[in-house]
Amino acid sequence: MTDVRILVEQYIAVWNETDAGKRRALVADVFTANAGYTDPLGAVTGHDGIDQFVAGAQQQFGGLTFSLPADPDAHHDLARFQWYLGTPGADPVAIGFDVVELEDGKIAKVHGFLDKLPG
Repeated sequence: MTDVRILVEQYIAVWNETDAGKRRALVADVFTANAGYTDPLGAVTGHDGIDQFVAGAQQQFGGLTFSLPADPDAHHDLARFQWYLGTPGADPVAIGFDVVELEDGKIAKVHGFLDKLPG
């Protein structure tokens, strides 16, 4: 479980990294080369697609950060976890739930769900 927790923390770090070069390096560390990401707002594949999707979310939600409210739940090559988007110390403006498929210590697929949206 510790390895999964670390990987999920790195995944959250991808979403919080605003330096394009550092974010791109994190994407390569966290995701397999052909990883897929799907949520209600879009679907992308590969490091370029994931990086561009994250950059778009950062533009839309500038100044907000992602956090993990609890440890991920994992078995076999799957993990699930909830995340918050907001300002530390305040109620989250968005809440989501992701299920990830793991492959060789990296994330191969993300299935994202949005439980609470801003507005």
